[in-house]
Amino acid sequence: MCGITAYIGKRQALEILLGGLRRLEYRGYDSAGVAVYQEAKGSTVESKKTCDSDDDSSSTASGGAGGGAGAGAGAGAGAGKVGAASDAHNLGRLKVTKKLGKVANLTAACKGTNMSGSLGIAHTRWATHGEPSDRNSHPHTSEDGDVTVVHNGIIENFVALRAGLQKKGIKFSSDTDTELLAHLVSHIRKENPNLSIRNAVSEALSQVEGTYGCCFLFADRPDLLVGARSGSPLIMGVGKGEYILASDASAIIEHTRQVVYLNEGEMVMCTRSGYEVTPIAGSAKRSATVHTLEMSLSQIEKGGYKHFMLKEIMEQPAVLENCMRGRVRHHGSSTNEIVLGGLKDIMPKLVAARRMIICACGTSFHAGLVGEYLLESLARVPVEVEYASEFRYRNPILYKDDVVVVISQSGETADTLAAVRQAKANGVTAIGLVNAVGSTIARETDAGVYLHVGPEIGVASTKAFTGQVLVLTMMAAMIGRAKGLIDDATMAEYVEAIDNIPSLVKSVLEQKDKIVSLCGSFRFAQSFLYLGRGYNYPVALEGALKLKEISYIHAEGYAAAEMKHGPIALIDKFMPVVIIAPSSDPTYLKIVSNIEEVLARGGSVIAITEEGNHDLDDKCEEVIYVPTTLEFLMPLLAVIPLQLMSYYIADLRKCNVDQPRNLAKSVTVE
Repeated sequence: MCGITAYIGKRQALEILLGGLRRLEYRGYDSAGVAVYQEAKGSTVESKKTCDSDDDSSSTASGGAGGGAGAGAGAGAGAGKVGAASDAHNLGRLKVTKKLGKVANLTAACKGTNMSGSLGIAHTRWATHGEPSDRNSHPHTSEDGDVTVVHNGIIENFVALRAGLQKKGIKFSSDTDTELLAHLVSHIRKENPNLSIRNAVSEALSQVEGTYGCCFLFADRPDLLVGARSGSPLIMGVGKGEYILASDASAIIEHTRQVVYLNEGEMVMCTRSGYEVTPIAGSAKRSATVHTLEMSLSQIEKGGYKHFMLKEIMEQPAVLENCMRGRVRHHGSSTNEIVLGGLKDIMPKLVAARRMIICACGTSFHAGLVGEYLLESLARVPVEVEYASEFRYRNPILYKDDVVVVISQSGETADTLAAVRQAKANGVTAIGLVNAVGSTIARETDAGVYLHVGPEIGVASTKAFTGQVLVLTMMAAMIGRAKGLIDDATMAEYVEAIDNIPSLVKSVLEQKDKIVSLCGSFRFAQSFLYLGRGYNYPVALEGALKLKEISYIHAEGYAAAEMKHGPIALIDKFMPVVIIAPSSDPTYLKIVSNIEEVLARGGSVIAITEEGNHDLDDKCEEVIYVPTTLEFLMPLLAVIPLQLMSYYIADLRKCNVDQPRNLAKSVTVE
């Protein structure tokens, strides 16, 4: 949801910024823009003294290259007035280009604009305030062009702050909340000409209510890039004499694997010779740890596939092996074990937990529902599953011996992160199941487990879902074993079955040609119904979500027994019904009854069942077979045909599979 990239260094910024935006397209957006600081012909920009320290005395950068953190002392000329609204305009020495639509449109608009310079910021916007348009695209600039900003998040009190600035004669040129930040910082600097830039930004942000990850350029500081975050992620790539700020690592990995994660409520002042990390509301410098990214460039490329989503579906056998590696251990019949190192230190709390509360959103919520069945069955612990967006606002009753489990692919989901903070504020242990290493949730929880399924670029989650379910499976078995509920023989059976999952997933994927053929006719449907029971009820929800996300076909998932309580009224010959019906399910005969009820009303049934079960061949229009496995592992297999169906139906309908309309990969605002 929105994307930021910013650069300061010695190379030309424009191509780095546009390249970063292309890497961030998967996050979801409707427009894009870029601002580059124009350097005078023949001039070289040099750093001077500190990163705008209050006393303007020399200091050492926290992790900066070369020791000194330079301050862009007033080498730049003052910026001129903002020109008339246009695609590209020159604001003094800051040149801005913005375009509605894809990054390709922005790239085309930048040609011939001579946007040369080695300092710049760029943004992909997902509209929250004001319609998608050139005018509302970021970057936004103050009225006299001296401050330029890009911003992810929502300024909740922007109406009041905007009205206050308008009363002082400041004119706004967009409908966005973001533009306010540029005007506010500019106004504070004019009212307090001796105030340092760091303090001016700090003062402005102290007046803001809401969330932000933002980057600032200043027309009079040609060697200074400022970033700040509160509620929205921002990381910094550390290169040789250059720094890249971005909303996530995909915009950085092409240039460096060395990164600094900004913590909540921090800002960074970057020059070409170093950087300083400080609290937004304070001045104490933090010695920032430089981390090495685990991801590689090849992981965020399509690798020959038509879409990222198809690549991510097809690579699930390999990534699930990665997820299990070192965690599922065979040592003979008496020493089979599952070890999740990230939970080792809190195992006594997990074993003694009064209950577990799983908080998540979207696909992660569906994984959490599977987790409820797993934890209650294998570990015999009461579990509640809640939408994080509801949990954070309903003043939940929490006990000190509860455990809150949050699930998030990105580790940055705003509502899920708020659930972590609410749990910790109540003295409750919070653990995180996330995919993105170094993400905010990973850093703020008491313990956790990484999925290790690799970066997920497609907006519609696939491999992250199976990774989440697999981690929850391992977690439930590990806790059950620690509580003495699973004996040696049973644990050996579980370990062997879990270890076989990647090969079983591979065998399901080998049926993709059959699934492609059935999608040819079903792509014309206007609505789908998905039904499942027990462990497979959440899989039905996930299948429906996948279809509606990327094909724009209305789809609903239900517990199969609930069909008679309303949805059955919708069934006719034009509504396909997808039913997950494994013959090993304890409620199999009841599921068959559901199939008969659909058929009696002229409905068309697509059934998913196990290999060797031919009870449904004559009843259903289509039957997709998956291998036999233990009941609690069936979601990992049953979801694969649903992912493939969603993908191929959307592709046949010529939808933008990787970037579906109105959706964002990482939801970093409420």
